[in-house]
Amino acid sequence: MKALTRTQYGGPENIILAEIPKPTIKSDEVLVNVKVCTINRTDCGILWAKPFPIRLFTGLTKPKHLVPGTDYSGIVTEVGSAVKEYTVGDRVWGFYDEGLQSHADYVAIKANTYITKIPENISFEEAVASGEGAHYAINFINKIDLQAGDKVLVYGATGAIGSAAVQILKARDIFVTAVANTQNMAKIKALGVDRIYDYLTQDWTGDELKYDFVFDAVGKSSFGICKPLLKKEGAYISSELGPGNQNLYLPLLTRFSSQKVIFPIPKDTKASMLIMNDLLRKNQYKPLIERSYSLEDIVDAYTYVQSGQKTGNVLLKIS
Repeated sequence: MKALTRTQYGGPENIILAEIPKPTIKSDEVLVNVKVCTINRTDCGILWAKPFPIRLFTGLTKPKHLVPGTDYSGIVTEVGSAVKEYTVGDRVWGFYDEGLQSHADYVAIKANTYITKIPENISFEEAVASGEGAHYAINFINKIDLQAGDKVLVYGATGAIGSAAVQILKARDIFVTAVANTQNMAKIKALGVDRIYDYLTQDWTGDELKYDFVFDAVGKSSFGICKPLLKKEGAYISSELGPGNQNLYLPLLTRFSSQKVIFPIPKDTKASMLIMNDLLRKNQYKPLIERSYSLEDIVDAYTYVQSGQKTGNVLLKIS
């Protein structure tokens, strides 16, 4: 089968499109013919092994997986003898942030782990684009005790994480102010936000509203900048470590303060997948998809995603 492979950490120039053996499944696994994946921030982190602690999960000195890829959507082509939940022909998708070796024609997945059926009327593209960004959005949002009518500001609202956060929040009747750039105004308005700032032409940091939660979904701001926007008991979360890795120690320094910094560790990807399936079925979520690449264009795909300029999700067409 065709697969993207690499044997060392570094840039996408180390990736080779090669022919490797198709996986042989165990009794508790299914074999999936992969149709679509994404190239996402997690993939970039694993490719470059940055930040360094990621190596604790992906291999200390070199990648533990030959094939990259953290998500997939496709069709079940083989089913292990002990598997009861899936049959040949099922449309399925999955995500796991430590890697699934899914940038290949086929991937073997344990039936009780990172796999679920794609809801009816949802495409392969929509399903796989509901994984990585949404998983992180869910795991940041669920650390805040939000009630209907509470106010949240999402900075970087048209990235994969930010656009997912906006829709997940609106599904819970949260008041959302979004911060995005000029070219994405129409896209972010279509997600149903209540207010919107164009950070290229407007000073969103001077907003007179006070928020229960400020979420920096792209990690390009800081607690110091966002603190004046918080209510007395408000909280700040960033998707990145922040200037000088401050988001690692600020949770300790603000632990007994009224305004807190939280730096959660996302977990339980299967639970996130099931939440997203429910939102997809209810038509309460539609992932933003900007562009797609082929396997042959993988260097361009990684280079673009790593640039930090993408809107929503970038797809990788496998077959």
